[in-house]
Amino acid sequence: MTTTPAPRPVPGPRDTSTRFSVPVDAALRAAGWRPGRRDIAQAEVWADTLRDHRSPAGHRHAIFPAAVEAWAEFGGLHIVSAEPGRHIAPTPVHIDPLRGLHWPRTLSDLGRALGTQVAPLGEEDSGNALLAIDAQGRVYSIDHTGDWYLGPTVDAALTALVTGTRPARLPRDPG
Repeated sequence: MTTTPAPRPVPGPRDTSTRFSVPVDAALRAAGWRPGRRDIAQAEVWADTLRDHRSPAGHRHAIFPAAVEAWAEFGGLHIVSAEPGRHIAPTPVHIDPLRGLHWPRTLSDLGRALGTQVAPLGEEDSGNALLAIDAQGRVYSIDHTGDWYLGPTVDAALTALVTGTRPARLPRDPG
């Protein structure tokens, strides 16, 4: 008696989609991301390096779970959008917290103004802006023109950066 193997199920649209829109998903996958990506060993190396760094004036980096989780999932990616921006031109993003190694004072000052801890996340536009994440997972961009709010989560921030969505400027006086 010969048996025929059961046909393999064809993935439907719900099986192949991710939590990102098509253009953001495409940019992330082109950079090497995939659902379930998690390099916790590399994230811990970054955490140890940042934890051990002290500025000449004695400032130290804050390390917390939201930052480590973001580094584990997206760390090392160079993300470039192939799409035109909605409001502004999308900028290349490099998720690497060591890009902010020498920024502990700036990040500490931002955290104090926001009432939370802030850690480096990476950079955008080949070093023209530092990306930072706070203890609640909110993401910011710091450049020579000011401090910008990119979104309440890393997903929202990456979506804003890849799609060229205009960020909100943080007020000078948080009160």
